This record gives sequence, structure tokens and C-alpha cells, in this order.
Amino acid sequence: MGILLAAPEAGAGSMAGGGFVIVLYLVLIFGVSYFIMIRPQKKEQKKMAAMLSTLEVGDCVLTSSGFYGIVIDITDDTVIVEFGNNKNCRIPMQKSAIAQIEKADAE
Repeated sequence: MGILLAAPEAGAGSMAGGGFVIVLYLVLIFGVSYFIMIRPQKKEQKKMAAMLSTLEVGDCVLTSSGFYGIVIDITDDTVIVEFGNNKNCRIPMQKSAIAQIEKADAE
């Protein structure tokens, strides 16, 4: 009879240890997901912000839609870009639509 009463106590002790292991696994999963997904995204955002801060008039830009153009004017959050040989094709667009910058003095 004493053996039957002692068995649940051993099981209850192992449950407390099991709960700790589950919490440890959750912390590990969130830690790994931070280093795989969140950290690289923030790094890319900083790189993009640094690139856009160096934007100047006369730079050649590649837009997110795949068009190459030359920056004519810059305001706070928009730029005016001239496309092609036609000097009348000037389009205002957001700075966030710029994917790549080629400096004018690089040529």
C-alpha cells in the first residue's frame, strides 16, 4: 500500500522539471527566431536608410519597379526622377521606392 502512495509524489516532482524544460525550449525558439528573422531585417532597414541619406541631385537611381532615372529634385520624403531621353518625363515618387543608387561621380 505504501508503494501506491509514493508513486504520485515522484510523478509530481518530474512535472515541475518538465515545465522548466518547456519554458527553456520556448525561450530557445524565440531566441533563434530573433537572430534568423528580426535582426537581419533591422540591419537591412538601417542599410537602406543610410543609402537614402546619401541621395543627391544628379544621382542615377533604380526604382523598385525596375526603371532607371536621374534625380532632379529632393524633398523630405519624395524625389522627382527624370526617366529616359525625353526631358518631359519627370515623375515624383517616394524615397522608399528607390532600390539602388549609382553616384554621378562614379563615372
